[in-house]
Amino acid sequence: MKKLLLSLAIGAVTSAASAQFQVNPQVGLTFQSLTDAPNGVDYKAEVGWQLGADLRFGDRFFIQPGAFLGRSVTAITTTTMSSDGGSGSVEVEDNLVRTNLKLRAQLGYRLVDSYQFDLRFLLGPSYDVLMSVDGRDGDLAWNEGDFNDGSFNVDVGLGFDMGLFTLSPTASFGMSRVLKDDPALSDINSKYISYGLTLGVNIGNDD
Repeated sequence: MKKLLLSLAIGAVTSAASAQFQVNPQVGLTFQSLTDAPNGVDYKAEVGWQLGADLRFGDRFFIQPGAFLGRSVTAITTTTMSSDGGSGSVEVEDNLVRTNLKLRAQLGYRLVDSYQFDLRFLLGPSYDVLMSVDGRDGDLAWNEGDFNDGSFNVDVGLGFDMGLFTLSPTASFGMSRVLKDDPALSDINSKYISYGLTLGVNIGNDD
Protein backbone atom coordinates (compact mmCIF):
# COMPACT_ATOMS: atom_id res chain seq x y z
CA MET A 1 0.00 0.00 0.00
CA LYS A 2 2.83 2.39 0.88
CA LYS A 3 4.50 1.63 -2.46
CA LEU A 4 1.23 2.36 -4.27
CA LEU A 5 0.80 5.70 -2.47
CA LEU A 6 4.42 6.60 -3.19
CA SER A 7 3.96 5.76 -6.86
CA LEU A 8 0.81 7.87 -7.05
CA ALA A 9 2.55 10.79 -5.34
CA ILE A 10 5.51 10.59 -7.73
CA GLY A 11 3.11 10.40 -10.66
CA ALA A 12 1.20 13.45 -9.46
CA VAL A 13 4.40 15.48 -9.03
CA THR A 14 5.65 14.41 -12.45
CA SER A 15 2.34 15.32 -14.08
CA ALA A 16 2.28 18.71 -12.36
CA ALA A 17 5.83 19.42 -13.46
CA SER A 18 5.06 18.59 -17.10
CA ALA A 19 1.69 20.35 -17.17
CA GLN A 20 1.13 23.92 -18.19
CA PHE A 21 1.93 26.19 -15.28
CA GLN A 22 1.26 29.89 -14.76
CA VAL A 23 1.59 32.43 -11.95
CA ASN A 24 -1.01 35.21 -12.06
CA PRO A 25 -0.29 38.14 -9.68
CA GLN A 26 -3.26 40.53 -9.44
CA VAL A 27 -4.49 43.72 -7.81
CA GLY A 28 -8.03 45.05 -7.71
CA LEU A 29 -11.17 46.15 -5.92
CA THR A 30 -13.60 44.45 -3.54
CA PHE A 31 -17.21 45.19 -2.67
CA GLN A 32 -18.28 43.29 0.45
CA SER A 33 -21.64 43.35 2.18
CA LEU A 34 -23.51 41.08 4.59
CA THR A 35 -26.75 39.15 4.21
CA ASP A 36 -29.79 38.94 6.51
CA ALA A 37 -29.62 42.32 8.21
CA PRO A 38 -31.51 42.36 11.55
CA ASN A 39 -34.38 44.76 12.14
CA GLY A 40 -33.27 48.36 12.22
CA VAL A 41 -29.94 47.64 10.51
CA ASP A 42 -28.96 48.19 6.88
CA TYR A 43 -25.81 46.91 5.13
CA LYS A 44 -24.23 48.52 2.06
CA ALA A 45 -21.04 47.47 0.28
CA GLU A 46 -18.31 50.08 -0.09
CA VAL A 47 -15.09 49.96 -2.10
CA GLY A 48 -12.11 48.05 -0.71
CA TRP A 49 -8.93 46.62 -2.21
CA GLN A 50 -7.20 43.27 -2.69
CA LEU A 51 -3.89 41.95 -3.95
CA GLY A 52 -2.50 38.47 -4.34
CA ALA A 53 -1.78 35.73 -6.84
CA ASP A 54 -3.24 32.58 -8.36
CA LEU A 55 -1.34 29.53 -9.59
CA ARG A 56 -2.67 27.54 -12.54
CA PHE A 57 -1.86 23.91 -13.33
CA GLY A 58 -3.34 22.34 -16.43
CA ASP A 59 -4.62 23.03 -19.91
CA ARG A 60 -8.30 23.04 -20.86
CA PHE A 61 -9.20 21.83 -17.38
CA PHE A 62 -6.99 23.27 -14.66
CA ILE A 63 -6.50 23.64 -10.91
CA GLN A 64 -6.13 27.17 -9.55
CA PRO A 65 -5.11 27.71 -5.90
CA GLY A 66 -4.55 31.27 -4.75
CA ALA A 67 -4.06 33.64 -1.83
CA PHE A 68 -5.22 37.27 -1.57
CA LEU A 69 -4.81 39.93 1.09
CA GLY A 70 -7.79 42.28 1.17
CA ARG A 71 -9.31 45.17 3.07
CA SER A 72 -13.10 45.33 2.77
CA VAL A 73 -15.52 48.05 3.81
CA THR A 74 -19.24 47.73 4.60
CA ALA A 75 -21.39 50.71 5.60
CA ILE A 76 -23.72 49.77 8.47
CA THR A 77 -26.65 52.03 9.31
CA THR A 78 -28.51 51.43 12.58
CA THR A 79 -31.90 53.05 13.20
CA THR A 80 -33.10 53.43 16.80
CA MET A 81 -35.95 55.27 18.46
CA SER A 82 -35.21 58.76 19.72
CA SER A 83 -33.93 58.77 23.31
CA ASP A 84 -35.94 61.88 24.26
CA GLY A 85 -39.22 59.98 24.20
CA GLY A 86 -40.40 61.51 20.93
CA SER A 87 -41.82 59.64 17.97
CA GLY A 88 -38.75 60.19 15.78
CA SER A 89 -35.83 57.91 15.12
CA VAL A 90 -32.06 58.30 15.06
CA GLU A 91 -29.77 56.86 12.39
CA VAL A 92 -26.15 56.02 13.18
CA GLU A 93 -23.85 55.09 10.29
CA ASP A 94 -20.33 53.71 10.50
CA ASN A 95 -18.03 51.73 8.23
CA LEU A 96 -17.09 48.20 9.23
CA VAL A 97 -13.55 47.65 7.96
CA ARG A 98 -12.05 44.16 7.79
CA THR A 99 -8.60 42.93 6.78
CA ASN A 100 -8.50 39.29 5.76
CA LEU A 101 -6.44 36.69 3.94
CA LYS A 102 -8.47 34.71 1.40
CA LEU A 103 -7.21 31.20 0.61
CA ARG A 104 -8.98 29.54 -2.28
CA ALA A 105 -8.78 26.31 -4.27
CA GLN A 106 -10.66 26.46 -7.55
CA LEU A 107 -11.26 24.20 -10.50
CA GLY A 108 -11.43 25.83 -13.88
CA TYR A 109 -12.29 25.26 -17.52
CA ARG A 110 -11.22 27.30 -20.53
CA LEU A 111 -14.43 28.12 -22.39
CA VAL A 112 -12.40 29.86 -25.10
CA ASP A 113 -8.78 28.90 -25.74
CA SER A 114 -7.26 30.80 -28.65
CA TYR A 115 -3.93 32.41 -29.44
CA GLN A 116 -5.23 35.95 -28.90
CA PHE A 117 -7.81 35.45 -26.16
CA ASP A 118 -8.78 32.99 -23.40
CA LEU A 119 -11.96 32.89 -21.35
CA ARG A 120 -11.86 30.87 -18.12
CA PHE A 121 -14.66 29.74 -15.80
CA LEU A 122 -13.74 29.19 -12.13
CA LEU A 123 -15.54 27.53 -9.22
CA GLY A 124 -14.40 26.32 -5.82
CA PRO A 125 -14.25 26.79 -2.05
CA SER A 126 -12.36 29.47 -0.17
CA TYR A 127 -11.58 30.33 3.43
CA ASP A 128 -11.20 33.88 4.72
CA VAL A 129 -8.81 34.28 7.65
CA LEU A 130 -9.91 37.36 9.61
CA MET A 131 -6.88 39.47 10.55
CA SER A 132 -8.47 42.63 11.96
CA VAL A 133 -11.81 44.42 12.39
CA ASP A 134 -12.42 48.07 13.15
CA GLY A 135 -15.04 50.78 12.82
CA ARG A 136 -13.95 54.05 11.30
CA ASP A 137 -16.02 56.26 13.59
CA GLY A 138 -16.28 53.99 16.62
CA ASP A 139 -20.09 53.89 16.47
CA LEU A 140 -20.54 50.16 15.81
CA ALA A 141 -22.16 47.95 18.43
CA TRP A 142 -19.82 45.06 17.47
CA ASN A 143 -16.12 44.76 18.18
CA GLU A 144 -13.43 42.42 16.87
CA GLY A 145 -14.12 39.85 19.58
CA ASP A 146 -17.68 39.39 18.28
CA PHE A 147 -16.50 38.06 14.91
CA ASN A 148 -15.56 34.52 13.98
CA ASP A 149 -11.87 34.09 13.16
CA GLY A 150 -12.67 32.88 9.66
CA SER A 151 -15.42 31.94 7.24
CA PHE A 152 -15.95 29.34 4.52
CA ASN A 153 -17.22 30.50 1.14
CA VAL A 154 -18.05 29.31 -2.36
CA ASP A 155 -16.28 31.39 -5.02
CA VAL A 156 -17.20 31.69 -8.70
CA GLY A 157 -15.62 33.82 -11.37
CA LEU A 158 -14.46 34.41 -14.91
CA GLY A 159 -10.99 35.10 -16.20
CA PHE A 160 -10.24 37.01 -19.40
CA ASP A 161 -6.68 36.50 -20.68
CA MET A 162 -5.51 38.93 -23.37
CA GLY A 163 -1.86 38.26 -24.08
CA LEU A 164 0.11 39.04 -20.95
CA PHE A 165 -2.79 40.70 -19.11
CA THR A 166 -5.78 39.25 -17.23
CA LEU A 167 -9.09 40.67 -16.05
CA SER A 168 -11.15 38.69 -13.54
CA PRO A 169 -14.59 39.47 -12.07
CA THR A 170 -15.46 37.22 -9.10
CA ALA A 171 -18.18 36.60 -6.53
CA SER A 172 -17.83 34.98 -3.11
CA PHE A 173 -20.83 33.66 -1.17
CA GLY A 174 -20.37 33.09 2.56
CA MET A 175 -21.41 29.73 3.98
CA SER A 176 -20.72 30.40 7.67
CA ARG A 177 -21.84 33.02 10.17
CA VAL A 178 -20.00 36.32 10.43
CA LEU A 179 -20.56 36.68 14.18
CA LYS A 180 -19.79 34.19 16.94
CA ASP A 181 -22.46 31.89 18.35
CA ASP A 182 -22.89 34.05 21.42
CA PRO A 183 -26.31 34.39 23.16
CA ALA A 184 -26.32 38.15 22.56
CA LEU A 185 -25.59 37.63 18.84
CA SER A 186 -27.45 34.39 18.14
CA ASP A 187 -30.28 36.12 16.27
CA ILE A 188 -27.91 37.69 13.74
CA ASN A 189 -27.28 35.12 11.00
CA SER A 190 -25.48 37.43 8.60
CA LYS A 191 -22.97 35.95 6.15
CA TYR A 192 -20.48 37.64 3.86
CA ILE A 193 -21.22 38.28 0.19
CA SER A 194 -18.41 39.79 -1.84
CA TYR A 195 -17.73 40.88 -5.39
CA GLY A 196 -14.32 41.61 -6.82
CA LEU A 197 -12.56 42.81 -9.95
CA THR A 198 -8.83 42.31 -10.48
CA LEU A 199 -6.28 43.17 -13.15
CA GLY A 200 -3.16 41.05 -13.41
CA VAL A 201 -0.41 39.56 -15.53
CA ASN A 202 0.25 35.98 -16.62
CA ILE A 203 3.72 34.59 -16.02
CA GLY A 204 4.54 31.15 -17.38
CA ASN A 205 3.65 28.69 -20.09
CA ASP A 206 0.09 28.47 -21.43
CA ASP A 207 0.84 26.69 -24.72
